[in-house]
Amino acid sequence: MHRTSSISSMSSTSSTDAEETMQIFVKNVSGNTIPLTLPSNTTLSTLLALLTLRTNIPSRDLRLVHAGKHLSSSHLTLAAYNIPHDATLHLTVPLRGGMPPKKIRCSFKDCRDAAQRIVGDCGFCDGHFCGKHRLLEDHKCEGLEDCKKESHERNADKLNSERTVAIRGV
Repeated sequence: MHRTSSISSMSSTSSTDAEETMQIFVKNVSGNTIPLTLPSNTTLSTLLALLTLRTNIPSRDLRLVHAGKHLSSSHLTLAAYNIPHDATLHLTVPLRGGMPPKKIRCSFKDCRDAAQRIVGDCGFCDGHFCGKHRLLEDHKCEGLEDCKKESHERNADKLNSERTVAIRGV
């Protein structure tokens, strides 16, 4: 009789422990998901400390978002934010300086247009150019003569290798 009461008391404590813990999923910027099982009375600062250990990003640089709202008060618990069990939180990192990355401008003198990605990169002078100046002739590339010489030598070698040789005495 004594045994059954201890088993029933153990099952009741384990059920309350299961109710007090919650599993959440934290999705980082690269799309990886970090599963965490935490007590519902975990504070936001404790959660950020755990995520700092997992991601190697300082906690001052981490921001958590749930249901489109930033979780900012670090002394509040997850239960205070009404975060349900099996919820997904999104981990964001603020931009440095608060400004978007600077657009790459055309390297041609006095041109303020945006440089084209990939096709606007010159392999000879390492410049970045817009659609009007992306060709070697258009931006007066310093490597233009070298490019012409390489092309001429390549074409000459190809023509020499394809030359027909007449066989005498046949």
